[in-house]
Formats: sequence, structure tokens, C-alpha cells
Amino acid sequence: MVGKNLKQRLKGLYFKHFTSNNPMSELKFSSLHLSKPVLNNLDELGYTQMTAVQAMSLPHVLQNKDVIAQAKTGSGKTAAFGIGLLNKIQLKQYEVQSMVLCPTRELADQVTKELRRLARFTQNIKIITLCGGSAIGPQIRSLSHPAHIVVGTPGRILKHLDKGYLDIAGLETLVLDEADRMLDMGFIDEILRVMAFVPQKRQTLFFSATFTNEIRKLSETIQNNAVNIKTLDQEQPNSIAEYFYHIDTDKMLKSIVNVFAKYEPDNAIVFANTKIDAKEVVRYLNDNGIESAAIHGDLEQYQRNDVLVKFSNHTIPVLVATDVAARGLDIKELSMVINYGLPFEKNVYTHRIGRTGRAGKTGTAVTLFAGKQSHKAKDMENSHRIFAKGSALQNAQAFILKASNGTLVIEAGKKNKLRPGDILGALTKDVGLPGKSIGKIDIYDKQSYVALERGLINKAIKGLKSKGIKGKRFSIWIMK
Repeated sequence: MVGKNLKQRLKGLYFKHFTSNNPMSELKFSSLHLSKPVLNNLDELGYTQMTAVQAMSLPHVLQNKDVIAQAKTGSGKTAAFGIGLLNKIQLKQYEVQSMVLCPTRELADQVTKELRRLARFTQNIKIITLCGGSAIGPQIRSLSHPAHIVVGTPGRILKHLDKGYLDIAGLETLVLDEADRMLDMGFIDEILRVMAFVPQKRQTLFFSATFTNEIRKLSETIQNNAVNIKTLDQEQPNSIAEYFYHIDTDKMLKSIVNVFAKYEPDNAIVFANTKIDAKEVVRYLNDNGIESAAIHGDLEQYQRNDVLVKFSNHTIPVLVATDVAARGLDIKELSMVINYGLPFEKNVYTHRIGRTGRAGKTGTAVTLFAGKQSHKAKDMENSHRIFAKGSALQNAQAFILKASNGTLVIEAGKKNKLRPGDILGALTKDVGLPGKSIGKIDIYDKQSYVALERGLINKAIKGLKSKGIKGKRFSIWIMK
């Protein structure tokens, strides 16, 4: 049983270090003891070469050892634990065998999607997401038929455990994903309360971007002789050009537009420290020709989902976010990160700018700071960061940044057995739209979202209402 006073209980930590002697270039998934269906699916998904965190942690995960792994955001951590979970799931054992705790709803959704992709080889595996901000009734009904894997946020998981809707007596593996972020967000009490329901004999996996003292203490409390893995030295650092501009306080908003005009990114995330700042920034950008939307804690879950869908499918080019969005967003390519003021904590800066410059791409990070933040900015000076005065950002002359696509919403989804190919076929073959005019297609349980050239949206709506999809007609509208 976990006690209450964490700091007083935990002293004298010991971690066993693991390093790989094999060159990363030689480590393939086929070198692991994985089933043939798992390997075939990984090959179809393009997962042939392991990332550093996968190569160093998966052998231990597959041996049922506890692991605490430090690796940067976007390094392949979900597959590192997901492949291990799926490899030992017993399909005929109808109980929760694995549970993944995440700090945010966005990350939980992303983890669930990735696990389902990795589980394509497995018939009848049930993976459900339990997060706050969504109606609890459908979650309770879903839990009446036990899942094999549960992914969720600590608060909602605990609520289901307390009320008896969720039974984890048969749990074999517990994962804390982005563990440092969960502690930053104050979830320590909820995590410790969840642990009271977790079987003593289990595998516990930690994945984190940083190793803080709190992480080490929590690991010592709930893990057993954990294998300690740090891959940062073996990972290729993101290629990011970092610029810092000292701005007059009354010119901060105007300077954001000047940044867009100077660097001309295809898309960007603007990070703000408060909800008030986020609302002010998004209003100013939209008033000045830069199409944007905000995500922050005051939004309902459906509003957050709508914003994230539009940003991920490139129908809005700019997302303005508080740090709730610093992790867990499934964004493959991001041209730029802008900090509207320095973050309160130094490590948050690293998490923010780590969204850009991924997968061999070059990214740009611009930080605007003013007034009392000057001394904090001075502490961040180094040889590869460029500092300049705000006057170096010339006034934008009629700069405009708008997406060429809009988002079409179809009131049907997985529950209607819709697949992306069904929608694509209906739009190209039946409606007659060119394939290149159709962007990302996202399908959820009851709705589907299609990125489409704005000039063709009315034709698409008229055609789909007339001809339907798979012989069925659904309500269709344009997301505003």
C-alpha cells in the first residue's frame, strides 16, 4: 500500500543503468522475440528500424521487467511500450490486462490511436479511452464489456475505479506516459490513489522526457528495481533555429504578426502562458489576416476536438495554445513555434520548441519577451541562440496567412462502419472531385472530418447528399 507522505518515505534511490552495445543502424524489430503477425504488421506500417528508445527498452519490456525510460517527445515512446503490451495480451482473457495513464486527453487519444494501429493484426482486441471532458455514461456502458487495454487520464480513471465501473484486479502492466508532465500538472495524489487498486504483482513502465527528483521518488515507490534507460545522447537532436526578440511591452501583439511576415511559415503553434493571453493573441491574429484558433482550459471537449482536427488537417495554419497542448498533439510537420513570452519553467521551453524540427526537417523557434522577463532571457543565452531587439522585426505590410482547405463534417463514423477509403471513393468516383483536392480524413465513432479545397466544398456537399456514401445518406456540414 502506498502511503501519503511521499517526500518523507523516499530516500536512497538506486537505478540499474542499461546501455546498448549494438549500433542503432543494426537494430531491427525482427531481432526481437515477437510473434510473426506482430512483425508482419510492423513491416506494413513501416516499422522496420527501431528508434533508440525502442531498441533500448523493448527487450526489457518483453522480459516483463520494470523500466523507466527518458526520451524526448516524438522519439517513438508509444511503440516502445505499445508493442510490449500487445505482444502479451491474451484475447480470450476478458479483463483489463494493461493500463496507460496520460496527462492530457489529447495524449490519451493519440496513444489509443497508435495502439489500435499497432494492433491491426489482432482480431477482437478492445482498447478504450477514459478521459474527463467526455460523457461518463457511454464510458460506463463500454466498461460493462471489459476491455483488454485502458488508456486514460488519472482523474477519470480514478472515478471509474472508485465507483466500481473499472476492475483492474487482473492488471499485468501499468504504464505512466509523460510521467513528468503528470507530476507537473499535480496528478501525484490521483496516481497514488490509483495505485491502491493496482495488483502488487505487475510490470510498471515509466516514460518521460525529463528525470526530475519527483519522478525518481515516484519510481522508487511503485516500481521494482527498474531498468533505467536514457536515450538522449543517442537521439538525433531536432534541427531548430532559435531566435529571441526583446520587445517593448505595448508591441508584443503586433510583433507576432511581424514574426509571421518575416519567416513566412506554413503553419505554427503560438504558446501563451495564460488563457487570457491565448484569447487575446488569437483575436489579434484573426483581426490581422492570420487565420488561427485557440486551445485552452476554458474550452469544452468538443471544441478542443474541433480545433485540433482543423489544425492537424491543415485547415487552420496557426494554433494558439497554453501549455496543455505542449505534449500529446499528433502533428507530423510543424514549421514554427512562437513563444508569446518566456514560459515560467525552463524545461517547458524545451518541450514547446521540440514540436518543430522533427523527422529530419528544419524548424524555427521564435521567442518574444518584454519587461521583467529580460533577466530570465539572459540566463538562456548560449552560442546557438540568436538574440536581437524587437526593431529587427520590420512592420508587416498586408501579410496574410490562410489555409486553402476547409473541413467537411459527415455525421457518421466508425459506428456506421465508415472507412477513409469509403469517403475518398465517394468523393472521387461518385462526386467527381480530383484526388489531389482531398486532404486528411479523420474518422471517429460518430463523425468523420475531411480536409478539402475550399472552392470544392459546396460541390462535395451537394454530391454526397445526392449520391450518399456506400448507398447511405448522412447529414453533412462545413466546420466553421
